[in-house]
Amino acid sequence: MAVKRRRRSNASDAAQAGEKMDHIKNGNGTNAKADAAKRQPTNTPDFTIGQLRKAIPAHCFERSLVRSLLYLLVDLSMIAMLYAGSTYIDSVEDSRVRYGVLWPLYWFFQGAVGTGVWVLSHECGHQAFSKYQWVNDGVGLVFHSLLLVPYYSWKHSHRRHHSNTGSVDKDEVFVPKVRDRVTEDFEWEQFGPYRLVKLMGSLLLGWPMYLLFNVKSRPYPGHTWVNHFDPWSPIFSKRERIEVAVSDVSLVAVIYGLYRAGEAWGWGWLVKTYGIPYLIVNFWLVMITLLQHTHPSLPHYTDSEWDWLRGALATVDRNYGWLLNTLHHHIADTHVTHHLFSQMPHYHAQEATEALKPILGKYYQKDDRFIFKALWQDYAACRYVAPDVAGSGILWQRA
Repeated sequence: MAVKRRRRSNASDAAQAGEKMDHIKNGNGTNAKADAAKRQPTNTPDFTIGQLRKAIPAHCFERSLVRSLLYLLVDLSMIAMLYAGSTYIDSVEDSRVRYGVLWPLYWFFQGAVGTGVWVLSHECGHQAFSKYQWVNDGVGLVFHSLLLVPYYSWKHSHRRHHSNTGSVDKDEVFVPKVRDRVTEDFEWEQFGPYRLVKLMGSLLLGWPMYLLFNVKSRPYPGHTWVNHFDPWSPIFSKRERIEVAVSDVSLVAVIYGLYRAGEAWGWGWLVKTYGIPYLIVNFWLVMITLLQHTHPSLPHYTDSEWDWLRGALATVDRNYGWLLNTLHHHIADTHVTHHLFSQMPHYHAQEATEALKPILGKYYQKDDRFIFKALWQDYAACRYVAPDVAGSGILWQRA
């Protein structure tokens, strides 16, 4: 109880300080008081995770193998139909129609549906696909491997992300730069064209860079190369090493299969039918992850302040529009619920979110801005985190 009182006091002090700092700017010319009015509360919540669970209808926690397989079957059927349709594109005589309309439509929809398969495989890693671990791991291994994702490696690091969300010391994804104070000096990241290049690089290459070099993750002191393919990587425990190796072997098999396909049907065919949709899947994956945990209203915490519940709440629901929300299986617009109850299948998450909102109150964050407008604005507004009060363990995004 003493720990809780200390945390309440620290959070309250930081909130009061934010309201008193009218003369301090937030790094982009905005007023700290105005920003504080929109911030998520940082006091220890008056509700517990057990109370949140009781507020959700019991059936929302039920995992149906049949229903999950049906969602997967629908996604695979759409992928097959899109591929079948793509075989007629190059027979269109007008190259402007081929490459200006038909191929881009194929790439967009194949990438969006492929992201849906990625999300279902992600549910396998959380054991939300079914009650049977062997089914979950089997399905996840197959379909994540086909998307060049090291299933077990990612499963273990992603579990640690959920265990440490919002911690600048131990989180695994999109850990922000930390500064001890707000700075006013101009930096190149504030220059629009530079920011655009950096953002596009992150969206297109961020996923493989994370897997290969642990980019935007927590530091591992004493290790020069941290990645998701080395069974002895500090990301993994000893008992996880065999599964990391299994993921590696699976990826080698898929890459070999893609090589043989390219040899048989042509490298241009492989790039158009698989390569570009693969990049689009990576694009959506990075964008979704970035925007769920990067928002001016969300706090980050140092070890002195962090606890699991406040960390799990430090995420925001985003609206990608009906089409993408549906094709992505609502991973973005129900992400708060996902972080609270990661074993809940996606097809119950909307109902559970509605049940949680009255209890969460201001702890529930949702942003309905047009998603690409939000991406540009929040990427500019969230360059690093710093405390309002020197020495505070509560950190806020700064421009």
